[in-house]
Amino acid sequence: PFSNTFAPVEVLRDCYDQALAVADVVGLAVGTRPDCLPLKTLDLLAEYDRQSYFWLELGLQSIHDKSLNFIQRGHDYQCFLDSYEAAKERGLRICVHLILGLPGESREDILATAEEMAHLKVDGVKLHLLHVLEGTPLGDLYKQGQIEMLEMQEYVELAVDFVERLPPETLIQRLTGDGPRDILLAPLWSMNKWEVLNAIDAELERRGSVQGDRYRG
Repeated sequence: PFSNTFAPVEVLRDCYDQALAVADVVGLAVGTRPDCLPLKTLDLLAEYDRQSYFWLELGLQSIHDKSLNFIQRGHDYQCFLDSYEAAKERGLRICVHLILGLPGESREDILATAEEMAHLKVDGVKLHLLHVLEGTPLGDLYKQGQIEMLEMQEYVELAVDFVERLPPETLIQRLTGDGPRDILLAPLWSMNKWEVLNAIDAELERRGSVQGDRYRG
């Protein structure tokens, strides 16, 4: 697996120490999967949290197991919860990565993910839009017309719906993303990231809304 914690603790310690030894590096943001966080690794990460600026970034994508199975994540939502709770017990700040627009997910499904992140009071989130790349199983399904992609305005409205439901103190570290242009099949509108971000700002202004307006904590 491609993960920044998929190695023995002594190997990870050496890698992290090398990173922190670089001039002007003040901390670490370690991105990983919830199924690559044994307790010994979490204990190691807690050491770095005590001695430097530290974030743990966890890829979840969705709370719905049907979606996790479809994109072949190799873990379920309970696996995420177990790792999340163990990390929080150690005082780690956690940023959760999520995808909007997964095949088969309704608006209600996506907002259920938002409500669950609000319930967990995650420290940060990074929102990604689903994008399809050449040479992938998802790309094959897209070419066969078996999956539909969000239009830009649909994504913008979903992103704002999501943001409205998060606690005001949750840090939103990303609102969109895009794939490598040379292999990106869809959505092509995602290549203009500033247009998407400006549209999200405009939708918030149109609604007279801000982060947390629909938070039910």
